[in-house]
Amino acid sequence: MPELIKSPTRVPVPGGKVIDEYVGRVNTGHEAVSVAHMIAPAGWDEPAQTPEFDEITVVLKGTVHVEHADGVLAVAAGQAVVTKGGEKVRYTAPEGAEYIAICLPAFSPDTAHRDE
Repeated sequence: MPELIKSPTRVPVPGGKVIDEYVGRVNTGHEAVSVAHMIAPAGWDEPAQTPEFDEITVVLKGTVHVEHADGVLAVAAGQAVVTKGGEKVRYTAPEGAEYIAICLPAFSPDTAHRDE
């Protein structure tokens, strides 16, 4: 039977970014996948991470920068990027961005392995 998700759960994070998780460990208990809507203010960044999950980022507005071992990708509105588990990446949004993040398996702070 289909499961209606009436609303997301807002996940508190520092730095002014808004995370509304629709599917995942927090809102629905799903461990295989997480789907979240994110709004990052201008100047937002986060520490580098080497996650255990793959992440698909679909940019709706603005540009998300993805730093990786070979350089930096600028992912603009209407584009997407796939990062693979085990590769070190760092996300930033110098001018702000709105995007959807899909993680396989579901995002967990314990499996993100963020730098200190």
